[in-house]
This record gives sequence, structure tokens and C-alpha cells, in this order.
Amino acid sequence: MKKHLLLALALPLFSHSADWPRFLGPEGEAIVRQASAPLTWSTTENMAWTFPMPGPGSSSPIVVGDKVFLTCWTGYGDKEDAKDMTKLVRHLICISLKDGQKLWQASVPSTVAEDTYEGFITEHGYATSTPVSDGLHIYVFFGKTGALAFDMTGKQVWHTPLGTGSSGRRWGSGGSPILYKDTLIVNATDESKALHALDKKTGKQLWKATGDVIDLAYSTPSIIETAGRSDLVFPLAQEIWGLNPETGKLRWFATHGLPGNISPALIHDQGKVYLFGGYPTAGSAAIKLGGQGDVTASHILWQSKSSSYVPTPILHDGHLYVVNDAGFALCMEAATGADVYRERVMENGGRGRGKPFYASPILIGDKLYAVSRRSGTYIIAAKPSFEKLAEIPPLDDSQFHGSPAYADGKLLLRSDKALYCIQGK
Repeated sequence: MKKHLLLALALPLFSHSADWPRFLGPEGEAIVRQASAPLTWSTTENMAWTFPMPGPGSSSPIVVGDKVFLTCWTGYGDKEDAKDMTKLVRHLICISLKDGQKLWQASVPSTVAEDTYEGFITEHGYATSTPVSDGLHIYVFFGKTGALAFDMTGKQVWHTPLGTGSSGRRWGSGGSPILYKDTLIVNATDESKALHALDKKTGKQLWKATGDVIDLAYSTPSIIETAGRSDLVFPLAQEIWGLNPETGKLRWFATHGLPGNISPALIHDQGKVYLFGGYPTAGSAAIKLGGQGDVTASHILWQSKSSSYVPTPILHDGHLYVVNDAGFALCMEAATGADVYRERVMENGGRGRGKPFYASPILIGDKLYAVSRRSGTYIIAAKPSFEKLAEIPPLDDSQFHGSPAYADGKLLLRSDKALYCIQGK
């Protein structure tokens, strides 16, 4: 067995049936089944409110009760003349879900030098990890500044540094913190080549799991119930690990063929997970959960060259759906990995440079809402035959990196300039 230690992230408790308390919603699936959202909107149509953001960010909004929480950064790299790294400040903002009014803002100056604002870090910046909440506190991860907890009034409860290192690529972190029982789990593989378990009440480190091959792991892992036990399951370059969530000890692992840059979250269903990602060789795989030791030979169910580099797919009625980073809508059979369709959703690859999609899609009712970085939102029927239902122009001229959130009949879209609340009449 390979001597790699890793701890995966688990699903949190949440306090309200309408909450969206973490990245990709309460179950980490980005699915709202008994709901609907408009097929068209603009700054004047079906727009409940707009909140102007003080700075950019790639994190997604979360919702707890009647409050929306979102992070951003200012002072360095957010404007063309902002070149002094010592002025970098991150912000956690609390917004009223009802009317978009700001309730409070907590600002956290950077405590150490960050990766220089150049190269690929400019693609996502310094507020990438989505907050998580247990209904009593909001927990954030601010890279080399560390993890912090705030109460529901914006008072800082604790602050725990989690390392100041960088991978050779200097891209910064990508995964989001997750709650498991009374523990906050933070993927700080970029800062310290480790995952950290913190007491969510005090921020005290409970344990630290390290390994020599856990960089390039940008995913937000999962806790999955299977065979009468809970496994912490985490994908990384060329391997996937299942661990004991109480101790972080490795239970099983399997080798897959996707090297580097594993960003999408896992999708799980009926004792198996679906893995996407990889660079420069991208692909996908279905892997049976459970077992002991090296389960590669017995647990790899299928592998495919179809993939998504950043957005996390959605599992619906036996099919996997995503609009991937290259701008193609994919539908795959979950049982076999066979492609059902592969269709381009935008003309000429969309506007601007780089990959046209970073945000993960959200399934609302029987429709997929996929937000592109610069070319607007695409609505696709969630069925195994391609049908583009709508193509909605972008609401502003900045980047849309955050994945949508949905609560109380409201669809929340985040750009570098604003948070938009969309609601049908």
C-alpha cells in the first residue's frame, strides 16, 4: 500500500430546509429538484436585486436562512494600479436574501506574502474557496492567511494559520472547506501539502494529514456512506483515496489515468463515484467505493476520455451532464461512460481568452443552468438528447467564476463586479 496520508472533506450540518450552506449546495450535488427558475433575465427583467461587490472573487455564494454570504478581495491585483501586495485584504460579506442590502462586512488583511498576481493565479485570484456554515458560524479559508470563523453578526471567533508555502506553479488554492461533525476540514495542499482538521469551535488543530503527492489536488472532497460505514473520498493526480473520516487513516486507494490538476468535485451514487479532471491528459472514470488496500483491479468500473477540467458534472436519471471548460455540453451514460452527445453551446468558443467555463452547472427542476465566464448563461434540457432552451447574455463585462446558488426560489449568480438575485414573477 502506498504511504500517502490524506483526509477528505465531509458534508456539513445545516439549519434550514432552504439553505445552500456550502459549495454546490447542501448535498454537494448542485441539484434542486422541486423548483423552477426563469428562462430569461436581464438587469431589468426577473432581477430581484443586485449587490455591487467591493472587489472580485471566484468563490460561490452560500445561503443560511435569510442571509447570503460571499467572499472577495481588494487592494492588490483587483485594479490595474493595485500593485502593492501588502495592501491585500479579503472580505466576508453578509447580504440580505430578501432585498440585497448589506448587513455586515468582515475584512481580513493578508498576514503574509501571497503568490504574485501574475500567470494563472490571475484567472481566479485570492478569494476562491467558498465559505461553509453550520447555521451558527461561517467558516472561510483565505489561503496563506489561514482559516477563520465568524459568528452570524460578523464577529471573528478564531483564526488559524495553515501554512505559507506554494506549489511550483504558484496557482494558489482551489478547494473549499467542509464541515464534518464538529470538525472543519481544510484542503491546504498548496500552502502546506496537508489537509488540516480543526475544532470548529476553537480553531485548534486536531490532526494534520500530509503526503508527498497531494499537490495539484484542487477538488472539494466528499464523505460518502457505503457498506455500512462512512468513507472520506478524495481525488488527486493519478489516484483516488478512501479514508476513515474519524482518523484520516487510509482505507483503500485506486489508481486512475488522470495526471495533474484534479479540480471537479466527485459525484456519487449507489456505492460508486464518478471522477473527472486531469491535465494534460483529461478524462473520467467510475470507481466502486469501499474495500481495503489497493482496489484498482476490482473497483475501476470504466474509464473514458470525455472530461471536464474545472466544472463539476451533475448526475440525473442515469446520465452525467456538464458544460465543460471547453464550452461543450456533454451527456454520458453513468453505467458505462459512453458518450450520448457532445455539442458546442457557444459560437466560436465564446468571448475573451482562456477556458470559457469555470462555474459548475446547477440542475433546477429538469433544466441545467450553466454560467460561462464571459458569454452569459446557457440553459439546457436535462435529458439524453441535446436541446438548448435559452442563451442569456452576460449581466456585466467582468468574469463569472462562482457556481450558482439557489434558495427560497431565488437564483444567485456572482461575477467579479456584482451578486445578482434572479427570481421569476
